[in-house]
Amino acid sequence: MELTQALTPVSQPAFSPQAEPSETVISSNFETFLKMLTVQMENQDPLNPTDSSEYAQQLATFSGVEQAVLTNDLLSALMVQMNTTGMAQMADWVGKEARAIVPGHFDGSPITIAPNPAAIADKVELVVSDPQGNEVQRYDIPNSADPIEWAGTQSDGTPLPSGLYHFQVVSSANGVPVLAETAATYARVQEVRSENGQSVLVLNGGVSVLASDVSALREG
Repeated sequence: MELTQALTPVSQPAFSPQAEPSETVISSNFETFLKMLTVQMENQDPLNPTDSSEYAQQLATFSGVEQAVLTNDLLSALMVQMNTTGMAQMADWVGKEARAIVPGHFDGSPITIAPNPAAIADKVELVVSDPQGNEVQRYDIPNSADPIEWAGTQSDGTPLPSGLYHFQVVSSANGVPVLAETAATYARVQEVRSENGQSVLVLNGGVSVLASDVSALREG
């Protein structure tokens, strides 16, 4: 029985530096596969030889797995390239102030807060909590989406301890709370990272936020 027609050559993919480790593994596995196939041919029952189409099917299956692995390597390389390009484009974000719904890091300097109170509210309060989640301040603010400055001082002017503070805007109408939302804060961007395929900004105080969650950017 002729086997040369069934054992059709497997086309080799173009060389790609990024896929070199996987190609080495595939090449090694393919050589092992051929050795096993040769042993199988040599030790088959002469009275009941394996049909040549089965060998062709085995080769086709291995080729399909090989192509799938190389495709995954190519997609991974493209993702790395896209992430690198995205970070390069965001390099000018470093040093600017990003607005996002994250805690604000107080180090003695005022923190800019971007409230978003309910339009129907006749009373709006800013509730400030310390890093342990304890309420440290509560006072009235205008019913406006304009940014406000939180000085970080107590009623006697004494500065609060440094750390991360959480801000909540509580809107009330006729004495009844109608909306309570975490307020966005502005913080300086210190670093841009790529984590799990996403661009992440590192803000003052080590606070991290996805670039996609930033709602505004301004000069610091």
